Amino acid sequence: MKRALALCVQVERVYSKYTMPTSVHIPKPLLDAVDRRARALKISRNRLIVQALEREITAGSNWSPDFFVRLESAEAGVKDAADEMLKAIEGQRRSKNPVRL
Repeated sequence: MKRALALCVQVERVYSKYTMPTSVHIPKPLLDAVDRRARALKISRNRLIVQALEREITAGSNWSPDFFVRLESAEAGVKDAADEMLKAIEGQRRSKNPVRL
């Protein structure tokens, strides 16, 4: 817990020391919601946006480390089943074939 607190303090110092003005275009309904949330939390709009970005960047991925590896290595027969399904779908189409350009 102390390490996390120290990290937050260090991040806070970095952001307060090296801020860069940035322009971001936010839709009006979203900006209104941000303003309401910032007022409810009694913080500035800027601070709320910085906190949201920090949370998004540091949260990491929700995917397990081997998620994409498992997707690439399909079970035996899956490719054949997918090809068979594609042929059945194409065989049932009733629209004209695409125009060759």
